[in-house]
Amino acid sequence: MLRYTLMRLGIFVGCLVAVWGLVYVGVFPRGLGDSNGMWIILLSLLISAPISYVALRKERDRASVQVVSRVDRMKANLEASRGQEDTADDSARAQGQAS
Repeated sequence: MLRYTLMRLGIFVGCLVAVWGLVYVGVFPRGLGDSNGMWIILLSLLISAPISYVALRKERDRASVQVVSRVDRMKANLEASRGQEDTADDSARAQGQAS
């Protein structure tokens, strides 16, 4: 999961540098007034999203498998805890009725 995040961040930073360079050279228009920095960030996000979607497909699938396995483990642990609580509750009730 960390690997996917770092790869996605790397693609964004690459796009940010490229967009900044293109705005600096004058290929892309500058923002209005003081909004130039926000313009560069938004344009970089807009460009990096589809690149990440296509380029990181396999890595995203690997991260998805890891997340699903964690969720399944957590569900199994929760179910095991419920089973232990039910057993303890049943034995406590049985002792209370026997007294």
